[in-house]
Amino acid sequence: MFPDISDRIFNEDCITGMARHVPDASIDLVITDPPFGIEFQAKRGNYNRKGNRVLDGYSEVKGGDYLEFTRAWLAQVRRVLKPEGSLYIFSGWNYLKDLLIVLDEQRFTLVNHLIWKYQFGLVTTRKYVTSHYHILFAGIDEKKRRFYPYARYDKDERSGNGGSAHYRDKEDVWNIPREYWNGDVKTPTKLPAEIIRKILAYSSQPGDLVLDPFLGSGQVAVVSQLEGRRYLGFEIVPAYFTFAQQRLQSGDYRLKAED
Repeated sequence: MFPDISDRIFNEDCITGMARHVPDASIDLVITDPPFGIEFQAKRGNYNRKGNRVLDGYSEVKGGDYLEFTRAWLAQVRRVLKPEGSLYIFSGWNYLKDLLIVLDEQRFTLVNHLIWKYQFGLVTTRKYVTSHYHILFAGIDEKKRRFYPYARYDKDERSGNGGSAHYRDKEDVWNIPREYWNGDVKTPTKLPAEIIRKILAYSSQPGDLVLDPFLGSGQVAVVSQLEGRRYLGFEIVPAYFTFAQQRLQSGDYRLKAED
């Protein structure tokens, strides 16, 4: 028998952690942003970020190991996700092919390949600026998979230009700004709350159990809690786990840094 896993986070590797703690077909929705596999420099002063407010410990995966790493964690996600559930994976372009290969191997159905367009990327001199992220939206059973098309806008609601509001909101390119956390404690990467709220609205209902295998700062769990969903997460970095736990226990979305 597995213990109750609702509203819990674990300071563990997600691959062994899911095997140990999560029963088959128990998760309604997975939202996750796995490691990049690109030797990411977490303390680099990107995005006007002050390094002394960025938590240490970012755990990277070597590029040569990325395909097997992806096979291991997605096999566990396939086991724990309900047939009617959904999976959203955020990814850069570097190892997108590995994710697509494993989704196919694990017999997921790719529902949409979404693009998240944000407001800035890193300055470049020998290539084009990357200012978007890929979001792979997948499920297991297309006859059972749940989706709530009017969760954010009524069927007949109009947008500012007179068009259909729900149609515009469901287009597959999402223009959502990154968040500036000036003066606050932060991890080197985080998803904006708005993008998580949008996914929660279209692919879950209050009371559903939402899993993030790579919890980081706790964004998915924190926003799920604020939106009336149950949460479950795994984070291997002790400092990130503690930070996420503090946010969940305090109920505060952002925590001030001490200068």
